[in-house]
Amino acid sequence: MFRGLLSLLCALTAMSAVGEPEAAVRPLPFFYDLYTFRGDAGATDVVASFAVPVGRLQKENWDDQVRYRFDVTLVLSDTVLQAVYRADDSVYVSLPYALEGDHLLHTQVEVQAPPSVTTVHRVVMTDATTPGVGQLYDSPFPIPDYRGTHLMLSDVALGRPDATAGWTRGGVTLALFPTSQFPEGAFDVFYEVYNLPSGNRYVTEVSIEPLGNRSGRAREDRSTVHTRFSGESAPGPDGALAELRRVEASLPEGRYRLTVTVTDRDSGQTASRSRLFQIQGWRGATMVPALPRRVGAS
Repeated sequence: MFRGLLSLLCALTAMSAVGEPEAAVRPLPFFYDLYTFRGDAGATDVVASFAVPVGRLQKENWDDQVRYRFDVTLVLSDTVLQAVYRADDSVYVSLPYALEGDHLLHTQVEVQAPPSVTTVHRVVMTDATTPGVGQLYDSPFPIPDYRGTHLMLSDVALGRPDATAGWTRGGVTLALFPTSQFPEGAFDVFYEVYNLPSGNRYVTEVSIEPLGNRSGRAREDRSTVHTRFSGESAPGPDGALAELRRVEASLPEGRYRLTVTVTDRDSGQTASRSRLFQIQGWRGATMVPALPRRVGAS
């Protein structure tokens, strides 16, 4: 992560020296998560959720409004096949007033890539108003393979409730939100079930387990939450069964593990996926749709 940040700062310094000698170079810390789902023709869809406090962005006056602008990039690079898949998006929002500094602006971008165990991910955010301000994070990111015939689950994605804008998957719209920054209150859980035949009876169990604090001790006032659903499979034309669940439990601040387990009662197969998340207490947040600048492979 440090090497990635250093590389970006060096690049920003070079850009400033050539085109904007007066621009200051500084980092732009942000939050993000990655999620994977079954894609077309054996590929995998990778979605990145970004969030940044507006206090880290330079606001500007525009047509009697206060405007915030930033650019985001998701890059998936296969180090063995030397193939690169990327998306570059622009984000902006205009309001009649300035937002509080800890108010989060969040968005998402999506890239499709083939499954691979030798892939590295890179996410970048830059302030579109102030040249030389940005940050990069990167690390190995094996892309899972959702091909096959056994029961499987996609990643478990979390979003703010009652989304009117955001990431759209089939008939579902989810306001994806980085899991390290969740506010208190209800939230949505989305996942897809693969290879569950139409008409099969199945059971879904969702558990939310409190994790220890930094000392490794769990708080006594927190207990594991369990919910259970049953039904008959009705997958879509692509063979995926999409499920959107609302978690209404009022969770205190802290770290948690959410686990989704699906059991095919007819075949006896079981699949399970987990996602860590953290409740940080209430802070304002606004979903801002991204405007694609570039999506492709090289």
